[in-house]
Amino acid sequence: MAPKKSQTKDASATAPVVTTGTTTSSVPAVSAPSKKPSSSATAKSSDAWSNVASNILSHYQKTTPQRTKLIDLFMAFLVVVGGLQFVYCVVAGNYPFNAFLSGFSATVGQFVLTASLRIQTTEANKADFPAVSPERAFADYVVGSLILHFFCVNFIN
Repeated sequence: MAPKKSQTKDASATAPVVTTGTTTSSVPAVSAPSKKPSSSATAKSSDAWSNVASNILSHYQKTTPQRTKLIDLFMAFLVVVGGLQFVYCVVAGNYPFNAFLSGFSATVGQFVLTASLRIQTTEANKADFPAVSPERAFADYVVGSLILHFFCVNFIN
């Protein structure tokens, strides 16, 4: 049978008595270490995350071309618009549900198309797409966007 878990006691508690055969000995009580992080450890962790975020941001600003930054900004805009549409649907109701689905799918679809454009036009990915020029990638993006919005407008009815 497995031994039962003993309760942890503080240092001022009496020591338990252990009996083995005919001899009796007392074992000193050991207090459990506290598991709360100190405020200085929390501050150091917060500073570490702050340093990581600032390093990522400074590296992004230094090494990313302006064209890619514009694409990223548009993708962030699409995320905000999709979030606002979802919040509006939850708060105000979804009476014309097909209109919500059409608008939300348009933002998600445009985000996916824009992510594809970003991947194809990034300089670091030139080896993965040797036959695709930036002009060809943009033309594909425009045609895909037109098809996406055609279906979304038709879905509204």
